[in-house]
Amino acid sequence: MLPTLTGVGRLTADPELRFTQSSKAVASIPLAFNSRRLNKQTNQWEDGDVFYIRGTAWERLAENATETLAKGMEVLVTGELRTESWEKDGQKHERPALLIRSIAPNLAYAVANVSKDAASQQNAQGGQQQRPPQNQQRGQQQYRQGPPAQDDPWNVGQPQNTQRQGRSDEPPF
Repeated sequence: MLPTLTGVGRLTADPELRFTQSSKAVASIPLAFNSRRLNKQTNQWEDGDVFYIRGTAWERLAENATETLAKGMEVLVTGELRTESWEKDGQKHERPALLIRSIAPNLAYAVANVSKDAASQQNAQGGQQQRPPQNQQRGQQQYRQGPPAQDDPWNVGQPQNTQRQGRSDEPPF
């Protein structure tokens, strides 16, 4: 079993989305984790060691992360630590890597409007999974994509009338 990392990090660059030959989405997400401490003698914050790691996300998580996250954002991330190995010019190289299982903006420093992605909405309606369109305003901390599903009880994206098809906009509890 591989060790799991859960922590707060910062993106050092925008996520980069690519597709495998079998059309699976994969995103490279470079992260930095650092230890910052308050020096009680000087009452100043001091940066400690920094751990840089390349995170990898697959399929819908890769596409959603690419649409939502941008360089400089602080994120909460969970994943499995691995070792990537490769050979270049006859020399073997290794580096730590993170297989990302979940990633989200830290709401202490950002505001997010959470909604189901286009693929989730289509799957809920019995449609085929499709790649969502690229959002041109990535990193603007506006995370809504596509119209919200009508049957979603958490649908807060339509401020029209409070009664819709016999339902209220109030939470279902």
